[in-house]
Amino acid sequence: MNNKSQDHDSNKFSLLVIVLDTNPSQRIVRQNPQLLTQFLDAIIAFGNAHLMQCSQNKLAVLSCHHHATDFLYPMPGKQLDVRQVDGQYEVFSLVEKTVKQRLSHIITNAPKLNAPCESILAGSMAMALCYISRIQRNAAAGVKMHSRILVVTGSNECASQYMTYMNVFFTAQKLGITIDVCALDKTMSLLQQGCDITGGQYLRLTQLDGLLQYLLWVFLPDPQMRQKLVLPPATKVDYRAACFCHRELIDIGYVCSVCLSIFCKFSPICTTCHTVFKIPGPI
Repeated sequence: MNNKSQDHDSNKFSLLVIVLDTNPSQRIVRQNPQLLTQFLDAIIAFGNAHLMQCSQNKLAVLSCHHHATDFLYPMPGKQLDVRQVDGQYEVFSLVEKTVKQRLSHIITNAPKLNAPCESILAGSMAMALCYISRIQRNAAAGVKMHSRILVVTGSNECASQYMTYMNVFFTAQKLGITIDVCALDKTMSLLQQGCDITGGQYLRLTQLDGLLQYLLWVFLPDPQMRQKLVLPPATKVDYRAACFCHRELIDIGYVCSVCLSIFCKFSPICTTCHTVFKIPGPI
Protein backbone atom coordinates (compact mmCIF):
# COMPACT_ATOMS: atom_id res chain seq x y z
CA MET A 1 0.00 0.00 0.00
CA ASN A 2 1.40 3.37 -0.97
CA ASN A 3 1.56 6.40 1.29
CA LYS A 4 -1.43 8.08 -0.38
CA SER A 5 -3.68 5.10 0.42
CA GLN A 6 -2.49 5.05 4.02
CA ASP A 7 -3.21 8.77 4.40
CA HIS A 8 -6.65 8.31 2.86
CA ASP A 9 -7.52 5.50 5.30
CA SER A 10 -6.30 7.51 8.30
CA ASN A 11 -8.61 10.41 7.40
CA LYS A 12 -11.82 8.42 7.81
CA PHE A 13 -13.27 6.00 10.33
CA SER A 14 -16.56 4.37 11.23
CA LEU A 15 -18.37 4.81 14.55
CA LEU A 16 -20.83 2.09 15.54
CA VAL A 17 -23.15 2.67 18.51
CA ILE A 18 -25.00 -0.45 19.68
CA VAL A 19 -28.15 0.02 21.76
CA LEU A 20 -28.77 -3.28 23.55
CA ASP A 21 -32.13 -3.75 25.25
CA THR A 22 -31.31 -5.35 28.62
CA ASN A 23 -34.78 -4.92 30.13
CA PRO A 24 -35.69 -8.13 32.03
CA SER A 25 -39.35 -7.49 31.14
CA GLN A 26 -38.76 -8.68 27.58
CA ARG A 27 -40.88 -11.75 26.91
CA ILE A 28 -38.04 -13.83 25.51
CA VAL A 29 -35.84 -12.95 28.50
CA ARG A 30 -38.59 -13.78 31.01
CA GLN A 31 -39.07 -17.19 29.39
CA ASN A 32 -35.34 -17.94 29.24
CA PRO A 33 -33.09 -15.61 31.29
CA GLN A 34 -29.97 -17.29 29.88
CA LEU A 35 -30.69 -15.74 26.50
CA LEU A 36 -29.47 -12.36 27.78
CA THR A 37 -25.99 -13.84 28.34
CA GLN A 38 -26.01 -15.31 24.82
CA PHE A 39 -27.08 -11.99 23.35
CA LEU A 40 -24.31 -10.20 25.23
CA ASP A 41 -21.64 -12.59 23.94
CA ALA A 42 -22.89 -12.10 20.39
CA ILE A 43 -22.83 -8.30 20.76
CA ILE A 44 -19.26 -8.38 22.11
CA ALA A 45 -18.07 -10.56 19.22
CA PHE A 46 -19.88 -8.33 16.72
CA GLY A 47 -18.39 -5.17 18.22
CA ASN A 48 -14.89 -6.61 18.11
CA ALA A 49 -15.43 -7.58 14.47
CA HIS A 50 -16.27 -3.95 13.73
CA LEU A 51 -13.09 -2.78 15.43
CA MET A 52 -11.08 -5.41 13.55
CA GLN A 53 -12.13 -4.03 10.16
CA CYS A 54 -10.07 -0.87 10.61
CA SER A 55 -7.71 0.30 13.32
CA GLN A 56 -9.39 3.74 13.26
CA ASN A 57 -12.92 2.41 13.89
CA LYS A 58 -14.70 3.28 17.14
CA LEU A 59 -17.34 1.44 19.15
CA ALA A 60 -19.86 2.34 21.84
CA VAL A 61 -22.37 0.05 23.56
CA LEU A 62 -25.39 1.37 25.48
CA SER A 63 -27.61 -0.59 27.84
CA CYS A 64 -31.31 0.25 27.52
CA HIS A 65 -33.06 -0.72 30.75
CA HIS A 66 -36.54 -0.07 32.10
CA HIS A 67 -35.39 2.81 34.28
CA ALA A 68 -32.25 4.31 32.69
CA THR A 69 -29.70 4.18 29.89
CA ASP A 70 -26.05 3.53 30.71
CA PHE A 71 -22.83 3.16 28.76
CA LEU A 72 -21.42 -0.35 28.79
CA TYR A 73 -18.48 0.70 26.63
CA PRO A 74 -16.54 2.91 26.82
CA MET A 75 -16.74 3.14 30.58
CA PRO A 76 -17.45 6.64 31.89
CA GLY A 77 -14.33 8.00 33.55
CA LYS A 78 -11.16 5.95 33.87
CA GLN A 79 -10.97 2.81 31.74
CA LEU A 80 -10.13 -0.64 33.10
CA ASP A 81 -6.49 -1.73 33.21
CA VAL A 82 -6.49 -4.78 30.93
CA ARG A 83 -3.42 -6.80 30.03
CA GLN A 84 -2.96 -9.09 27.06
CA VAL A 85 -4.24 -12.63 27.71
CA ASP A 86 -3.35 -15.62 25.50
CA GLY A 87 -2.28 -13.37 22.65
CA GLN A 88 -5.64 -11.59 22.43
CA TYR A 89 -5.66 -8.01 21.22
CA GLU A 90 -5.85 -5.68 24.24
CA VAL A 91 -8.79 -3.70 22.84
CA PHE A 92 -10.87 -6.88 22.43
CA SER A 93 -10.18 -7.85 26.04
CA LEU A 94 -11.05 -4.33 27.17
CA VAL A 95 -14.40 -4.40 25.35
CA GLU A 96 -15.36 -7.80 26.76
CA LYS A 97 -14.42 -7.14 30.37
CA THR A 98 -15.82 -3.60 30.44
CA VAL A 99 -19.20 -4.58 28.95
CA LYS A 100 -19.69 -7.56 31.25
CA GLN A 101 -18.59 -5.70 34.37
CA ARG A 102 -20.78 -2.67 33.63
CA LEU A 103 -23.88 -4.74 32.81
CA SER A 104 -23.46 -6.81 35.96
CA HIS A 105 -23.31 -3.61 38.00
CA ILE A 106 -26.40 -2.18 36.26
CA ILE A 107 -28.51 -5.31 36.76
CA THR A 108 -27.45 -5.65 40.39
CA ASN A 109 -28.37 -2.05 41.24
CA ALA A 110 -31.53 -1.82 39.10
CA PRO A 111 -34.86 -1.24 40.90
CA LYS A 112 -36.88 -4.40 41.43
CA LEU A 113 -39.81 -4.93 39.09
CA ASN A 114 -43.25 -5.84 40.40
CA ALA A 115 -44.74 -5.87 36.90
CA PRO A 116 -43.37 -5.77 33.34
CA CYS A 117 -42.16 -2.28 32.35
CA GLU A 118 -41.49 -0.73 28.97
CA SER A 119 -37.98 -0.15 27.67
CA ILE A 120 -36.96 3.47 27.07
CA LEU A 121 -35.61 2.72 23.60
CA ALA A 122 -36.39 6.17 22.19
CA GLY A 123 -34.39 7.88 24.95
CA SER A 124 -31.49 5.47 24.47
CA MET A 125 -31.39 6.22 20.76
CA ALA A 126 -31.44 9.95 21.51
CA MET A 127 -28.46 9.47 23.84
CA ALA A 128 -26.68 7.59 21.04
CA LEU A 129 -27.23 10.56 18.72
CA CYS A 130 -25.78 12.91 21.33
CA TYR A 131 -22.71 10.69 21.73
CA ILE A 132 -22.17 10.59 17.96
CA SER A 133 -22.48 14.38 17.79
CA ARG A 134 -19.86 14.80 20.54
CA ILE A 135 -17.40 12.44 18.83
CA GLN A 136 -17.91 14.26 15.54
CA ARG A 137 -17.34 17.63 17.20
CA ASN A 138 -14.11 16.43 18.82
CA ALA A 139 -12.75 14.79 15.68
CA ALA A 140 -9.64 16.29 14.14
CA ALA A 141 -9.98 18.65 11.21
CA GLY A 142 -10.16 16.87 7.87
CA VAL A 143 -11.19 13.53 9.38
CA LYS A 144 -14.40 12.07 7.94
CA MET A 145 -16.61 9.96 10.20
CA HIS A 146 -19.34 7.53 9.15
CA SER A 147 -21.77 6.87 11.99
CA ARG A 148 -24.56 4.34 12.48
CA ILE A 149 -26.74 3.02 15.27
CA LEU A 150 -27.72 -0.62 15.74
CA VAL A 151 -30.70 -1.36 18.00
CA VAL A 152 -31.02 -4.93 19.32
CA THR A 153 -34.27 -5.43 21.20
CA GLY A 154 -36.92 -7.98 22.04
CA SER A 155 -39.38 -5.51 23.58
CA ASN A 156 -42.75 -4.50 22.22
CA GLU A 157 -43.29 -1.04 20.79
CA CYS A 158 -44.40 1.74 23.09
CA ALA A 159 -46.70 4.21 21.35
CA SER A 160 -46.24 6.71 24.19
CA GLN A 161 -42.70 7.28 22.87
CA TYR A 162 -43.98 7.98 19.35
CA MET A 163 -42.96 11.66 19.23
CA THR A 164 -39.50 10.91 20.61
CA TYR A 165 -39.05 8.17 18.02
CA MET A 166 -39.99 10.54 15.20
CA ASN A 167 -37.62 13.25 16.50
CA VAL A 168 -34.79 10.70 16.64
CA PHE A 169 -35.49 9.37 13.14
CA PHE A 170 -35.60 12.74 11.41
CA THR A 171 -32.61 14.05 13.38
CA ALA A 172 -30.59 11.01 12.31
CA GLN A 173 -31.71 11.52 8.71
CA LYS A 174 -30.60 15.15 8.79
CA LEU A 175 -27.21 14.23 10.28
CA GLY A 176 -26.69 11.36 7.82
CA ILE A 177 -26.70 8.68 10.55
CA THR A 178 -28.00 5.24 9.61
CA ILE A 179 -30.28 3.38 12.04
CA ASP A 180 -30.35 -0.42 11.89
CA VAL A 181 -32.72 -2.58 13.92
CA CYS A 182 -32.48 -6.25 14.86
CA ALA A 183 -35.85 -7.30 16.31
CA LEU A 184 -35.63 -10.43 18.44
CA ASP A 185 -39.33 -11.01 19.01
CA LYS A 186 -42.23 -9.27 17.29
CA THR A 187 -42.36 -6.96 14.28
CA MET A 188 -41.83 -3.33 15.31
CA SER A 189 -43.45 -0.96 12.82
CA LEU A 190 -42.13 2.27 14.38
CA LEU A 191 -38.51 1.13 14.31
CA GLN A 192 -39.10 -0.21 10.83
CA GLN A 193 -40.11 3.31 9.81
CA GLY A 194 -36.88 4.65 11.31
CA CYS A 195 -34.79 2.22 9.27
CA ASP A 196 -36.60 3.21 6.08
CA ILE A 197 -36.24 6.94 6.82
CA THR A 198 -32.49 6.75 7.52
CA GLY A 199 -31.63 4.13 4.90
CA GLY A 200 -30.88 1.41 7.44
CA GLN A 201 -31.56 -2.31 7.53
CA TYR A 202 -34.42 -3.86 9.50
CA LEU A 203 -34.33 -7.55 10.35
CA ARG A 204 -36.65 -9.66 12.48
CA LEU A 205 -34.95 -12.84 13.65
CA THR A 206 -36.74 -16.15 13.42
CA GLN A 207 -33.91 -18.15 15.00
CA LEU A 208 -32.35 -16.58 18.07
CA ASP A 209 -29.49 -19.11 18.12
CA GLY A 210 -28.09 -17.55 14.96
CA LEU A 211 -27.92 -13.99 16.28
CA LEU A 212 -24.17 -13.57 15.75
CA GLN A 213 -24.35 -14.97 12.21
CA TYR A 214 -27.14 -12.54 11.33
CA LEU A 215 -25.26 -9.62 12.87
CA LEU A 216 -22.10 -10.36 10.90
CA TRP A 217 -23.97 -11.00 7.66
CA VAL A 218 -26.48 -8.15 7.65
CA PHE A 219 -25.21 -5.41 9.96
CA LEU A 220 -21.40 -5.59 9.87
CA PRO A 221 -20.96 -4.15 6.33
CA ASP A 222 -21.20 -0.38 6.00
CA PRO A 223 -24.35 0.99 4.31
CA GLN A 224 -22.31 1.85 1.20
CA MET A 225 -21.18 -1.79 0.88
CA ARG A 226 -24.63 -3.33 1.43
CA GLN A 227 -25.77 -2.30 -2.04
CA LYS A 228 -23.32 -4.83 -3.47
CA LEU A 229 -24.39 -7.69 -1.18
CA VAL A 230 -27.33 -10.09 -1.25
CA LEU A 231 -29.26 -9.19 1.91
CA PRO A 232 -32.76 -10.13 3.11
CA PRO A 233 -35.39 -8.36 0.98
CA ALA A 234 -36.95 -5.26 2.47
CA THR A 235 -40.50 -5.66 3.76
CA LYS A 236 -43.32 -3.20 3.19
CA VAL A 237 -43.19 -0.39 5.76
CA ASP A 238 -46.40 0.56 7.55
CA TYR A 239 -46.35 4.35 7.93
CA ARG A 240 -49.59 4.64 9.88
CA ALA A 241 -49.38 6.72 13.05
CA ALA A 242 -50.30 5.45 16.52
CA CYS A 243 -53.00 7.33 18.40
CA PHE A 244 -52.11 8.67 21.83
CA CYS A 245 -55.37 7.52 23.43
CA HIS A 246 -55.45 3.79 22.62
CA ARG A 247 -51.88 3.28 21.31
CA GLU A 248 -53.21 1.74 18.10
CA LEU A 249 -52.27 2.39 14.48
CA ILE A 250 -54.92 4.43 12.66
CA ASP A 251 -55.58 5.51 9.08
CA ILE A 252 -57.50 8.72 9.82
CA GLY A 253 -57.40 10.71 13.05
CA TYR A 254 -57.31 14.11 14.75
CA VAL A 255 -54.03 16.01 15.29
CA CYS A 256 -53.51 18.62 17.99
CA SER A 257 -52.39 21.87 16.36
CA VAL A 258 -50.19 22.75 19.36
CA CYS A 259 -48.24 19.59 20.31
CA LEU A 260 -49.07 17.41 17.26
CA SER A 261 -50.54 14.61 19.37
CA ILE A 262 -52.68 12.17 17.39
CA PHE A 263 -56.11 10.89 18.49
CA CYS A 264 -58.52 8.48 16.87
CA LYS A 265 -61.59 10.42 18.12
CA PHE A 266 -62.30 14.11 18.58
CA SER A 267 -61.71 15.47 22.08
CA PRO A 268 -62.41 19.09 23.17
CA ILE A 269 -59.26 19.03 25.35
CA CYS A 270 -55.87 17.66 24.31
CA THR A 271 -54.79 15.12 26.93
CA THR A 272 -51.13 15.82 26.17
CA CYS A 273 -50.82 19.62 26.36
CA HIS A 274 -54.31 20.38 27.78
CA THR A 275 -55.18 22.80 24.98
CA VAL A 276 -58.92 23.57 24.75
CA PHE A 277 -60.42 23.43 21.25
CA LYS A 278 -63.63 24.86 19.93
CA ILE A 279 -66.33 22.26 19.41
CA PRO A 280 -67.38 22.26 15.75
CA GLY A 281 -70.96 23.32 15.15
CA PRO A 282 -73.54 21.30 13.24
CA ILE A 283 -73.01 21.01 9.52
